[in-house]
Amino acid sequence: MTNTLHRQGDVESLKGDFVVFAHTAKSRNREGSGPKIREFMRICLRHNPVNIGDAKQGNVHQDDIDINKLISQQGDGAAAAAVFADMESLQKVIEDLIRADLGICINVSGLLEEVRACCVKAGIQRHSVEHSLGFWGAKDRLPERHILEIHTMCGHGMVSFNLIRKMIEQVKLRRLSAKKASKILAKCCECGAFNPKRAEQLLERFSKGIT
Repeated sequence: MTNTLHRQGDVESLKGDFVVFAHTAKSRNREGSGPKIREFMRICLRHNPVNIGDAKQGNVHQDDIDINKLISQQGDGAAAAAVFADMESLQKVIEDLIRADLGICINVSGLLEEVRACCVKAGIQRHSVEHSLGFWGAKDRLPERHILEIHTMCGHGMVSFNLIRKMIEQVKLRRLSAKKASKILAKCCECGAFNPKRAEQLLERFSKGIT
């Protein structure tokens, strides 16, 4: 299970949102996995991710992060993730990861048909699919749906509802460009699963009142 399955939005918006991450399991392949995770990150980095990082050190949009230093410091079991905004890049990443045969678990979050198509073009069949069953419980306490579209791009919930509302307002008043506002939001997501390119598009839309 992954917290990247809860991303919200319509199909068109989600077409440009793919999260690739590496996982290891204790007593199976975690011990000695540091070099493999570092290679996973280098492969992702070659294909121009819109975000990349790990849950312990942060992501590339944070001011104090040097991505090469971050990679060099990743040890066994580091939770590494990268985000891509187009299918062509995703396919190339998958192809390179197949060739590298790292021996660690690789997950891809995205629209099922698009991920399946990339796997087929790369010469593999995915072996499993996971779905989110949606939100349960006191849903009346959730914010507006369009706020959730941005908020859920950080699976740990680190991008606050009020900061998203503020960024929409700042873009609407032309005090910030959507691109700058999206990077401010991306800094809050420690693990690097937030997609700033998609956030930029959503902020442009929401600032015009289109939700």
